[in-house]
Amino acid sequence: MEFRDDISIVLCGEAGQGIKTIEELVSSLLKQSGYNIFASKEYMSRVRGGSNSTLIRVSSKPVSAWKNQIDLLIPLDHTAIPHLGKRITDETIIIGEINPTLEVKFSEIAKKIGNPIYSNVVAVGVIAGLFKMEMSLLQNAVNKYFAKKSQEIIDHNIEAIKEGYRKGLELSALGKIQIDFRRNFGIKKELLINGTEAIALGALASGCNFISSYPMTPGSGVLTSLAKYAQDFPIIVEQAEDEMSAVNMVLGAWYAGARAMVTTSGGGFALMVEGLSLSGMIETPLVIHLAQRPGPATGLPTRTEQGDLNFALYSGHGEFPRIILAPGKVEDAFFLTNQAFYLADKYQIPVIILTDQHLVDSYYNVKPFDLEKIKTDQFIIQSPPDYKRYKLSEDGVSPRAIPGFGDGIVCVDSDEHDEEGHITEDLDLRVKMVDKRLSKVHDIVREAIAPELIGPEKYKTLIIGWGSTYPVIKEALERLKIRDLSFLYFKQVYPIALEAEDYLKKAKRTIIIENNATSQFGNLLKLTTGADIDEKILKYNGLPFSVEELEEKIKEVLGG
Repeated sequence: MEFRDDISIVLCGEAGQGIKTIEELVSSLLKQSGYNIFASKEYMSRVRGGSNSTLIRVSSKPVSAWKNQIDLLIPLDHTAIPHLGKRITDETIIIGEINPTLEVKFSEIAKKIGNPIYSNVVAVGVIAGLFKMEMSLLQNAVNKYFAKKSQEIIDHNIEAIKEGYRKGLELSALGKIQIDFRRNFGIKKELLINGTEAIALGALASGCNFISSYPMTPGSGVLTSLAKYAQDFPIIVEQAEDEMSAVNMVLGAWYAGARAMVTTSGGGFALMVEGLSLSGMIETPLVIHLAQRPGPATGLPTRTEQGDLNFALYSGHGEFPRIILAPGKVEDAFFLTNQAFYLADKYQIPVIILTDQHLVDSYYNVKPFDLEKIKTDQFIIQSPPDYKRYKLSEDGVSPRAIPGFGDGIVCVDSDEHDEEGHITEDLDLRVKMVDKRLSKVHDIVREAIAPELIGPEKYKTLIIGWGSTYPVIKEALERLKIRDLSFLYFKQVYPIALEAEDYLKKAKRTIIIENNATSQFGNLLKLTTGADIDEKILKYNGLPFSVEELEEKIKEVLGG
């Protein structure tokens, strides 16, 4: 079989068989060889056993969406075929020892090298051979990836990748699989990055110098990423004893003059809600990365869903402003993280970066980020002797000072307070303080990020999506090629930009696509703009939409 434009490779095995190793090695090698790639995993919540798979799409053009199609399958254990049964077709080529279309005895090769554990690297070599990669590139990749291992282990892995490479070349020479993609060596200079790393880099570029978190999948990747950078940048990384401590440490850091963030998932965010309200009362900036996963409770801890929008929107007691940003691609994850720090600092409010497992765990190549677009504004003043932390102001933003910078006392309190920050039960002053805090909303709305229209400006039907549905909706519409169909992508989901209402009014028909059961964003749009959404395409089984699936569902809704 010949592949010229796009191939979907899936590798599947149990936890402990090195599926993550394969994904990282193959993705890196393909990118260095000049191929556009997209890689994403689906995995079970266990340390050993189960069935984990990784999808690696290779394309002649940039790709960033999940496909259901499997062109080439490499099963590493007997659970792989049943696990992926619904995705395997007569066209799927299976390479390996289990129900093979083309037999390659991974385990036998690995045993000869010294240990069955090398089967995964043999599989990497087969893929490298099919793509006719340079051998020097493979050896360098293995040396780098296993650099912390003993020389013996490195040598065995090099032998494993070479043996697999020979098998891949054999399959190609026999004409069983022909991969003939045009390579673009400019891709070698691009970044291969996932959502987690993009958020961590966005925080770093924003001057983040403190992060605290209690680990929770899939949010904790940002903590570990920033921990790596702490060796070269002035950032304190603190694994707190629980989520309440984590959020309060971050508030304390902002109070002292740091630029700080906390990262978590739904269950952890539940424990941070009192800290969120504290930010609202003491008007101290707060940046929270909330990586969604299916709930309630522990739910499906390693799967994906857009189920926490309502929670992020309505959490916290009392009334205070907040902003919710929802990146849909890794570029947005980087720049919206920067925007989160800027807005939190400017308006002295909590800003939530709302992602999900699919976004944070998916890799693809992108052009280097334009650092000229980074906002580095800081809004701290030097306090005068008569400093009033909560001075009543027309726009609701009081001048923020930090202890030790100036002559004034920086007094904050979780109770209602006067302009100097002292506790008060003056009920008239209470009204003024509530009005002051809420009056920020006017400027926040004016600065809200407008939704992005993809497709013709003269549309009849408007598809609406937010967050991680962006790439799959975009590709599905490109495949459908319907002239009067456009896509409105929201990367800020609260408060909603004023421009949104005009886009919605122009549409004769609207369709919203969400990874949840109740169309949480559709309901928010109606509440905010009054617009009724005509059709809803919803998915909530823990998996993202695939391109083919969404294409079919859109056609069904449109009537064929």
